[in-house]
Amino acid sequence: MIDQHTLHSTSPEARRDEPDLLLTGASQVVTCSGPGPRRGKELGQPGIVENGAVLISRGRIVRVEETATLRAQTANRLRNGQIIEIRLSGRSVVPGFVDPHTHAVFVGNRAAEFELRVLGKSYLEILQAGGGILDTVSKVRTADLSTLVSETLPRLARMLALGTTTAEVKSGYGLSLESERRMLEAIRELSRKQPIELVPTFLGAHACPKDVDKDDYVTDVAERMLPEIASKGLARFVDVFCDAGAFDCGQTRKILEAARGLGFGLKLHSDEIASIGGTPLGIELGCTSIDHLERTVDVSVELLAKSPTVGVLLPGTGLVLGLGFAPARRLIEAGAAIALATDLNPGSCYTESMPLIQTLACVGMRLTPAEALVASTLNAAHAIGMSHEVGSLEPGKRADLLVLEAADYREIAYHFGTSPVKAVFKNGSLVHGRLD
Repeated sequence: MIDQHTLHSTSPEARRDEPDLLLTGASQVVTCSGPGPRRGKELGQPGIVENGAVLISRGRIVRVEETATLRAQTANRLRNGQIIEIRLSGRSVVPGFVDPHTHAVFVGNRAAEFELRVLGKSYLEILQAGGGILDTVSKVRTADLSTLVSETLPRLARMLALGTTTAEVKSGYGLSLESERRMLEAIRELSRKQPIELVPTFLGAHACPKDVDKDDYVTDVAERMLPEIASKGLARFVDVFCDAGAFDCGQTRKILEAARGLGFGLKLHSDEIASIGGTPLGIELGCTSIDHLERTVDVSVELLAKSPTVGVLLPGTGLVLGLGFAPARRLIEAGAAIALATDLNPGSCYTESMPLIQTLACVGMRLTPAEALVASTLNAAHAIGMSHEVGSLEPGKRADLLVLEAADYREIAYHFGTSPVKAVFKNGSLVHGRLD
């Protein structure tokens, strides 16, 4: 049996004297390799090596080949103990999932709000009554750093068990400089305490604090919060919720232009509740991704198709809020790059499961299992500026991969309600599960 005690989880730099790993006998190694983000028909071409093998050295992928070929190429080193062989007994291998849109750091839950929605209350009705985002804000503002970290760690452990090896995590439940900074500090601390690589995003403009003028708050975000966050290196991206009931296009432009001037990458929540022009604005400003798109319109679809911006689709949110799903097939056929994400949060989509999101994408958005997998790996990595390191199994990239229980990767989406993951490797180390 191979488990975490056999293959220790350490950084690649600390593993120079460790033997290389050779994973052999996989029914399929699904690489998702090549240039990206994938568009159109290429989204459904994940790249499969039958009876495949993966050679890993110092936490990075060296080669992916058919098992017999790699065994022959490494025969002497195998005999000399320079390589440890792990036989996968016909299981399949895929890249670790990349979750490019989460609100994983929060305190408490909003189960009562879920019940209200079931009984017919809308997202905006709950928000206007002081619930929704503002309910979580009240809890986060009173939580110290230790509480934020301790409440989030179990969620990240569930994400890891379900196959997520890299995730974007947003602030946005503080809505004050002190609380937003503390959330970002919690993300930094969480990066040190568990295996998932976390990409921090500042979402100070998630909502407007109660009893504060919205334009005044936008000025505070742009002129006071952003420079402070930049000076401490706490975030890679800045996001804004540009939608009905949130921030308009003028307010969004002010924040994102200030963020761009400080060197942040840009992201945008857009077209979730209504299409108010956020998507064209985000494309104009060069957003790395524009997320949600449940209410996107034809002109925005065409603009996305002509741009490098990735459209991140959140089918779990569309399901829970009763919004329906983003027009994924229309986006794909137009040539837009799309990715999938959980939108993990305490209100509109409380799930850590990228496999479930792939099921919803297939059933609700009519993606094929291949398209859903590429959208959850390579394209998702592009959506957070990490495609040079993660999202596919190809030489030079980090050895972030999943060994599935199944022989066919399509069971990720097909066998829903359970985890398809037998073992998780991060940087070439076994960080969850076991192989026996």
